[in-house]
Amino acid sequence: MTADIDHTGAGTPPGATDRPTGPWHDTTLTPEARADALIAAMTLQEKTAQLFGVWVGASDEGGEVAPFQHDMEEAVDLDALLPHGLGQLTRPFGTAPVDPAVGALSLARTQERITGANRFGIPALAHEECLAGFATWGATAYPVPLSWGATFHPELVREMAAAIGRDLRSVGVHQGLAPVLDVVRDARWGRVEETIGEDPYLVGTVAAAYVRGLESAGVVATLKHFAGYSASRAGRNLAPVGMGGRERADIILPPFEMAVRESGVRSVMHAYTDTDGIPSAADGPLLTGLLRDVWGFEGTVVADYFGIAFLKTLHGVAASYGEAAAAALGAGVDVELPTVKTFGRPLADALAEGLVPEALVDRAVRRVLVQKAQLGLLDAEWSPVPPALAEAGSADPEALRGTVRLDTAGNRALARRVAEEAVVLLRNDGTLPLAADPPAEAPARIALIGPNADTPTAVLGCYSFPVHVGGRHPGTPLGIALPTLREALAAEFPHSEIVTAPGAELDGPATGGFGEALELARGADLVIAALGDRAGLFGRGTSGEGCDAEDLELPGVQQQLLDALLDTGTPVVVTLLAGRPYALGRAADEAAAVVQAFFPGEEGTRAVASVLSGRTAPSGRLPVSVPRHPGSQPSTYLAARLGHASEVSRVDPTPAFGFGHGLTYTTFAWSDLVVEHEQAPTDGEFALSCTVRNTGGREGTEVVQVYLHDPVASVVQPVQRLIGYVRLDLRPAEAARVRMTVPAELASFTGREGHRIVEPGALELRLGASSTDTRLTARVTLTGPVRRADHTRRLHMGVTTEHLTDSP
Repeated sequence: MTADIDHTGAGTPPGATDRPTGPWHDTTLTPEARADALIAAMTLQEKTAQLFGVWVGASDEGGEVAPFQHDMEEAVDLDALLPHGLGQLTRPFGTAPVDPAVGALSLARTQERITGANRFGIPALAHEECLAGFATWGATAYPVPLSWGATFHPELVREMAAAIGRDLRSVGVHQGLAPVLDVVRDARWGRVEETIGEDPYLVGTVAAAYVRGLESAGVVATLKHFAGYSASRAGRNLAPVGMGGRERADIILPPFEMAVRESGVRSVMHAYTDTDGIPSAADGPLLTGLLRDVWGFEGTVVADYFGIAFLKTLHGVAASYGEAAAAALGAGVDVELPTVKTFGRPLADALAEGLVPEALVDRAVRRVLVQKAQLGLLDAEWSPVPPALAEAGSADPEALRGTVRLDTAGNRALARRVAEEAVVLLRNDGTLPLAADPPAEAPARIALIGPNADTPTAVLGCYSFPVHVGGRHPGTPLGIALPTLREALAAEFPHSEIVTAPGAELDGPATGGFGEALELARGADLVIAALGDRAGLFGRGTSGEGCDAEDLELPGVQQQLLDALLDTGTPVVVTLLAGRPYALGRAADEAAAVVQAFFPGEEGTRAVASVLSGRTAPSGRLPVSVPRHPGSQPSTYLAARLGHASEVSRVDPTPAFGFGHGLTYTTFAWSDLVVEHEQAPTDGEFALSCTVRNTGGREGTEVVQVYLHDPVASVVQPVQRLIGYVRLDLRPAEAARVRMTVPAELASFTGREGHRIVEPGALELRLGASSTDTRLTARVTLTGPVRRADHTRRLHMGVTTEHLTDSP
């Protein structure tokens, strides 16, 4: 490291003694007061410089970062920019493979250059992707968000996010671009793997937990994509959104509202799409009127990459980049990412011409500087040396190489827990669990057939580093251990002979490999079919950004292979490593078992193997419905009556496995429903309780899901929707008494006048093991007048659980 940086963090940046000092350095003042004082001392160009980032890549030799030349943008001249300051550094670790310690050194040296070049010594805020872990070389690859949803376990997701945040902060990163709060509306959309599920309440609770975890580590979380990106027509990426205001208000927006109100989130990213002709990046009523004026959000709104320029190039609502900058800034976008385009010279020209009032710049830069003050970046004693380098005590790149571990044993154990709780057992005829020991009970010969049988990256999503970036660097090692399903099964079933054949390419048309695969299947005691997806970017995979599907048939000839395996007569256990749900044809009824894992991360194959053997009890539940027919899309369980099967359409959207479904290796009995108050006013609440008992011979997890059915309403409602859930881990014969307090506000919806209301009338509170498996029903009634419900309404049930004695 250069002599200007002290490894203990007490160094003095070059030129610091010549800089103006002021209240912005005073840590006893509020971040707002410090930001206001700094703004008063800044020139207009210094203020606008805080409103954009530059896309960079860290040096694997430890030198300063270099601007990343993206094919959508021209080169950036850092020497011309830095004297005025710089708002953000985009993905210094996530652009090219770099040793984490050397990357941290590169970032520190760059921060030293940035602070030395501008007269106030303001560092840049560095951000990275962290959708399924810190997206850098050598960092833990956790399960994708769809797996988070499958856990129905927000606290575990919070714990995972805190670990991700600690890794980010340790090397000098301040902001993470996650979580995704888009509610799945069409599973053909390529980015389904990045979502948490098809229900807004599940999405909101899990996403808010992730935010709390990331923010607890001192990292700014970023909600995305605000709002409606997932509701594009035909599930096409970046396509227009044609939903109405009620769908937006009742399906798309609630997760964002929950996170803003409850999680402490400090950043929001606008969506690419337009809704009814209004692009999100230029939607003032959304980005300012709702987000800030109604919900009270005080953080920064950042652009999705190139999203402001898209107002000109894709949406056609701006004639120039200056007009695009004016529209976005006026709507409430504070920071242009990933690199300077519209907020540079075009914004400066628009300001000079009087097209943009300086007050809009002051509004945005105040939010940016408040955040930098919160992060300690305005402190006089701030040092560019991150904690990982301060502990290393060296400035020699070669001495540092390999000293920072971002895939620790603790991380892997946590990734394993998330993966295990996310595995969903969809079907089981009693074949599972497979005995692994003693040898006499284990399957003598297992035929592992399918394109995902021996593929290390089959467990990774599109935004994992080996897939997202590593594919452009084929000579670079993966950086993490990725045991294949074959390797995991061999370790889990050491007394079984495992024979393997791919059968077919994952998305290829050829069936020439069927012969070998079927021969192995006929000679085996059990077939495990390893099917699913390959993550990729913009068409390089079958799942991921830009990898939208025409229908939900398994990619390539996998369905034909699966059908042929079923025809052999050997029991077939289907294992799916995928980024979206797929129709499974005959297998939904004929397979011995079906196990679904949504890109479960680096520990994913071990998690699947442990569920197959029964060493881990399956506890995952579907965050998205699994269709019975590949062409019956778009379809989610949140459908009104006309969205369900009927005699007037030949298209049947009834799922093979509904939202919330998931089997276990034990059984549960639900009983003793008590409704304390069958009537409540529209500003009141209901109280009910029930008992859930493990009646089987194994430990297991039941997820009590509470659905609301409103039989008569002033506007059309979904037949049912999730309003609460609770996980219960129960030993054999153990029971729990679950008491729920249900506020009337949970029955609210957007009425005919466009306001959220609570209406009087009869309701059903359905307590179920899934959306298709109701166990108990409480019939209750709301009384009194129609009542307006606003952003202060209660969003959750109250839940308490009491574990009872182990005997019935």
